[in-house]
Amino acid sequence: MHTLHDIVLYGASGFTGQLVAEYLGARVAAFPALRWALAGRDPAKLARVRTELGLPETVGLMVADSADPPSMRAMAGAARVVISTVGPYQRYGSELVAACAELGTDYVDLCGEPLWMRAMIDAHEAQAKRSGARIVFSCGFDSVPFDLGVQALQAEFVTRFGKPAPRVRGRVRQMKGTWSGGTAASLKATMAVVMADPRAMDLLRDPFALTPGFIGAEQPRGTKPMEEPDLGSWSAPFVMAAINTRNVHRSNLLMAQAYGSDFRYDEMVLTGPGEKGAARAQALAADRSMSSDDGPKPGEGPSKAEREAGHYDLLFVADGDAGQQLRLGVKGDRDPGYGSTSKMISEAALCLLDDALQTPGGIWTPAPALGVPYREALEAYAGLSFRFE
Repeated sequence: MHTLHDIVLYGASGFTGQLVAEYLGARVAAFPALRWALAGRDPAKLARVRTELGLPETVGLMVADSADPPSMRAMAGAARVVISTVGPYQRYGSELVAACAELGTDYVDLCGEPLWMRAMIDAHEAQAKRSGARIVFSCGFDSVPFDLGVQALQAEFVTRFGKPAPRVRGRVRQMKGTWSGGTAASLKATMAVVMADPRAMDLLRDPFALTPGFIGAEQPRGTKPMEEPDLGSWSAPFVMAAINTRNVHRSNLLMAQAYGSDFRYDEMVLTGPGEKGAARAQALAADRSMSSDDGPKPGEGPSKAEREAGHYDLLFVADGDAGQQLRLGVKGDRDPGYGSTSKMISEAALCLLDDALQTPGGIWTPAPALGVPYREALEAYAGLSFRFE
């Protein structure tokens, strides 16, 4: 099939899609031969986005609707890489993944829905390996800084101590920004699946839900506040741990257990020392705002000023068997759910086109698929930093 475009951005008229289009519009100046297009259901909206962002007429427009499988196939057939910002993916994503896997088209998304991801792995991984399609889930705040943070930390731990750390802790030190409406909608869609099929809950609770055929060591639960004296802080459950930890374990599997077959990993939020820290941890553990109806809806999000005022600061701590410890800080200069996420997924698509040429077909997580070149691009262009402390 004749490929018309290097990148097709599906969902370009949505809130996050427009941010991706804006970033790509500036970034493709470094790739003068790159051909790309905006795709979505409404051609008038796509044309308006192209005009409002000042994108050239050479940026194509393509009508594609998840309810129309032939349009998904046509879009996949016209692209080298599809960027999909259309979630919840369990509602709108399956036909596109199937088409990409069949036609050998690379694909990146912002998925944080482990039940759907597992269903796609079971249904399409063998086909993607045959066709050469590199399908990379979770190329936004869930789970890029966490997945790449653990990868960078473990690589350095091996260099210094000769083997990987059996235990890594991911800790959120600071985060300013709102959840994306898509993230909240994905959580609700996942809970709806669980309500309809109680067996889904067992898979959702399984830390190895995304590593079919492999079950590793018992994992830290991360479900209750606790004090961590070596970090001088209390910590509380982190709402995105359920997807990030699964992706990190899948990365370990895809890298032939580079972190060890007994690797243990959890994520929590640091709330500070003493009684105040304990009280904040308890309050955070009781917070249910993510599943309420008060947050942003899909298609809504923070203003430019709010996005630029946002940031995050993550800490990764590797603990060795003999008391060795290594720490890595990962920071982002925009709000996580929108400003930083739109840059991360764009760089993932560019990396697949330009750098990750040795990565074979299959269903991937960001770290093993894109690795060091991706991390370097995020530092050079997307406002992230990875620093040993």
